[in-house]
Amino acid sequence: METQLDPAKDDLPLMANTSCMLVKHYVLDLDVDFKNKVIEGSIVLFFETGSQYRNASISDKECCQSQFGETAKVRASEPCHIRMINVSTCSSEMEYNDFAVSSKEEETTSDENSNHSNNEQASGISSSKDCCDIENHGNKDFLLVLDCCDLSVLKVEEVDVAAVSGIEKFTRSAKLTRVSKELEDLRNQIVRELVTLPADRWKEQLYYFTHCSQAPGCGDLLFTTGTWSLEIRKSGIQTPADFPHAIRIWYKTKPEGRSVTWTTDQSGKPCVYTMGSPINNRALFPCQEPPIALSTWQASIRAAAGFVVLMSGENSAEPVQLQEGILSWYYYVSMPMPASTFTIAVGCWQEVKQQSFKQTAAIQTNTEFSLLSSQADFRWREEICGHVEYPCRFQNPAARLQAVIPHRVFAPWCLMESCKEYLLQLIPQCLSAAYATLGTHPFSRLDVLIVPSNFSSLGMASPHIIFLSQSVLPGGSHLCGTRLCHEIAHAWFGLAIGARDWTEEWLSEGFATFLEDVFWARAQQQLSYDEVKGQQELKALLRWRRLRDEVQNSEEELQILRPKMESTGELSESGASVVKYGLKAEKIFMQVHYLKGYFLLRSLARTIGEASYLVSLRKFVLKFHGQLILSQ
Repeated sequence: METQLDPAKDDLPLMANTSCMLVKHYVLDLDVDFKNKVIEGSIVLFFETGSQYRNASISDKECCQSQFGETAKVRASEPCHIRMINVSTCSSEMEYNDFAVSSKEEETTSDENSNHSNNEQASGISSSKDCCDIENHGNKDFLLVLDCCDLSVLKVEEVDVAAVSGIEKFTRSAKLTRVSKELEDLRNQIVRELVTLPADRWKEQLYYFTHCSQAPGCGDLLFTTGTWSLEIRKSGIQTPADFPHAIRIWYKTKPEGRSVTWTTDQSGKPCVYTMGSPINNRALFPCQEPPIALSTWQASIRAAAGFVVLMSGENSAEPVQLQEGILSWYYYVSMPMPASTFTIAVGCWQEVKQQSFKQTAAIQTNTEFSLLSSQADFRWREEICGHVEYPCRFQNPAARLQAVIPHRVFAPWCLMESCKEYLLQLIPQCLSAAYATLGTHPFSRLDVLIVPSNFSSLGMASPHIIFLSQSVLPGGSHLCGTRLCHEIAHAWFGLAIGARDWTEEWLSEGFATFLEDVFWARAQQQLSYDEVKGQQELKALLRWRRLRDEVQNSEEELQILRPKMESTGELSESGASVVKYGLKAEKIFMQVHYLKGYFLLRSLARTIGEASYLVSLRKFVLKFHGQLILSQ
């Protein structure tokens, strides 16, 4: 039997039945409405059937059952007026290389056709034994469960990927008949082929993901929303293998949604950003939250002119004007990541720049500083990566020599001078020090944003972007530099190497705290060895006192590095699980996982010698980047 999850407790439920179907790619197409404080539009999800269900009928498997044991009155959504692109007119001869750099936006239709006319679908949820026991001649329909919270879901539909021009290359059969069952199989076959393209065809894959996401719908799907989930089914479909592998969800966020915060920046301008909520991104878009659901994504975000959209994406997006007063920003990633790492910030940010010769000089200096370390990477160039296939920078000779990746700094207008004074000079030093320690940067570029004053932390790292608190700026180069080093360390530990179970957060925060000192020591080239060691000993003492105080003044259950003990990493049969104490309010303010992890790693480094230990960490990164790990 499935574990019955109780959302009233302090554990965060991860509802998605990832054992049945895994999202491989998301395509978001969204408008940011500051007047009403909502983000609305559509998201297309491309799936792969769970490995154990690809060739088996599972009409009676528990993976199709709701984890809360709820029941719902499931009904099709009302008609919805939506803007749709005529995919048949799209040229399949477009260069993939050009496309990957800059998505060409289609002409929009009138504002009237851009809006959803239907009302939010309510779902009546009552207690019952089986949520998805939808009878179909004695059999049950398969139920797809996504993590979802604080969203108004308007419509869910199957996407007719077979209508895309040039898609025939992904079909094994040259003969097409207009039989419903064969068409359903064909659509799923196309998606299966698309999501499994080899890494060297990633630009082509991105091209077809885009055009498939713009294909017309071919039938509404039944859905219901619960407290923590969105449940979707197709009448008569009883197995994950037969369920549509490309679906489009029309939705809008709610102003009170907990994944993003609507506020004003330090200059009084409106903005919205993902602030690292305990519920992650499920109130921003329907998704699969469990870490095992590694996926890529791309997003077109529209906002009023004057706003800048920053996002976790490999490309430095340039805005495209769609109509007067509206700009569109396009980002993508090709490295599979958990959906929780998706990050967005929309505001009147200003890019902070300085004279180019100063930055060039800093980069040249730090590249020389890192030369010996970069050469060490050549010993590993034949190493075979252990992760799922994607365009990996560890296999890219040019990336392995890149001590300082391209970077930009954004801030509210009133903080630009403070950023110029410290931040611009520190970033290349810290990036170079990180490279000298761990080798190849896992991500190709970096944006750093000074976020609004309501940000509750000193920093937060996501793929290709770091949020920093304004509080680090008055602290001068030391506070600013150490915080930068901590967040940069997360590129390796926390992002490129993730925890398979989120309760083991020390794997991210403990390593980042330990490496923060190592990076900062190497970034401060003007300091002697004794001065660096003095700094580190003082910080260790302060951390010990903080840890002692927390241990004495907090619940013991919150101090354990592996709170799920021997069951750490275990999932239910459907793939659902819980993050133990994930919603406990006081846990947000605790640093015990940072500090215990730091002292554990510091002890190991002292035992075998710091130089030897750092070499072992470098080897560890080479072996486990792109993968999820447990403490063992």
